Amino acid sequence: MPTVAEQLRAAREARHLSVQQVADITKIRTDHIRALEEGNYDMFAAPVYIRGFVRTYATLLKLDVPQVMAALDAELARTEKFNEPPSLSPPPQGALDLLVVRLARLNWRRLGPTLVILILLAFVATAYWFWRHRAQRDPLRQIAPTLLSPQDASGETLPLPPARP
Repeated sequence: MPTVAEQLRAAREARHLSVQQVADITKIRTDHIRALEEGNYDMFAAPVYIRGFVRTYATLLKLDVPQVMAALDAELARTEKFNEPPSLSPPPQGALDLLVVRLARLNWRRLGPTLVILILLAFVATAYWFWRHRAQRDPLRQIAPTLLSPQDASGETLPLPPARP
């Protein structure tokens, strides 16, 4: 018995249709049609795409769709990639996945403005704290304590300011 790929190619050639004509009619990409006719199912991400494309293609070519689909299921069962159905339970999630899911469930229309206001308040409070801290700082704090002597080692003294009357 011919494979599904051989049935599809033979039926297309018997109807004198090109791959491009089939693609225009079915809206299936030409590389997908070529992959189906070659039996290259590894090009597809999931068997649901293969089944849908083959069903559409077989309907266009007026083949016996249930028989073609049964043959396709048998062929897919023999492949390593599509031999068992995908798991319906989700994979285990990590802390980052859970955080992203929780953030996606938030109502951002209400929460967004609230966050903007909180960020602005935090900025204003930080700016006020820095302003107050700078105003209270002793300007002479950075000068190290030293002993002042009236006379320099060279013998010169500093000039005294003029006396005010």
